[in-house]
Amino acid sequence: MIIDDKVELRKFQFEDSDFKKSSYTPAYPYVPYCCVMVGKKDGAVAVRDSKDASKTTLVFNEAEWIAFVKGVKSGEFDL
Repeated sequence: MIIDDKVELRKFQFEDSDFKKSSYTPAYPYVPYCCVMVGKKDGAVAVRDSKDASKTTLVFNEAEWIAFVKGVKSGEFDL
């Protein structure tokens, strides 16, 4: 199911347990590593800061997320 309406996407409620952190993030709890966490639920993908979950969570539909991942893999965002 692809959700195109941004208002509908903002209605999704993600719980802490819905998010996963990258396996590339070191497991040192005392070192403040910067990483993002990603959660997927019912056609929506949410992204948030792993260090501060209270900050704004960004929510995308599946098509937007797939386009972003393809862009990352192809080097589109390399500086």
